[in-house]
Amino acid sequence: MASRISNALWTSLLMVSVLGISCSSSSKRTITSGESSNRKAAVNFSLGDANGAQVALADYKGKVVLLNFWATWCGPCKIEIPWFIEFNKTYKDQGFAVLGVSLDDDGWKSVKPYVTDKKIDYTVVVGSNEVSKSYGGVDSLPTTFIIDRDGRIAFVHTGLVSKDTYEKEIRSLLEGTSGLARRAGGGIAD
Repeated sequence: MASRISNALWTSLLMVSVLGISCSSSSKRTITSGESSNRKAAVNFSLGDANGAQVALADYKGKVVLLNFWATWCGPCKIEIPWFIEFNKTYKDQGFAVLGVSLDDDGWKSVKPYVTDKKIDYTVVVGSNEVSKSYGGVDSLPTTFIIDRDGRIAFVHTGLVSKDTYEKEIRSLLEGTSGLARRAGGGIAD
């Protein structure tokens, strides 16, 4: 009897561990240097949107960008998406944009109906292994990069963080432009 309970317990723990690895709700936050010129340049990419148009990260230069790697099956991602919709509405006129990169294996087959159902009004593209690798091998969802106006990564979050954390970071970048770093060059890396 104890052996059956022990086996059931180990099986349950294993299943929880596997789920935790594939979709993380625990938070890991990375803050890069305060000076824009000391931050790592965000890697440029070009991916197709739902209409087949190519969307390049470089198109967003001069804006603060919330770059979110997510999937339709990811629980914490479902919590964040309404926040991102709200941020997009609240801050887009101040030079802010949200760009969602879906890592769903079946691509638009799952993503298109999900975007429609959730009324996602920001740009969504379907990612690739190449793009995932260029951002450090995104292996936990959600993973979010907040990119400053100079195309440099200011904040990185792996897992779910609070809405307030995102909002404070977005506002700090919208309010604190770095003209000196912009004149010096740099930004989104090809």
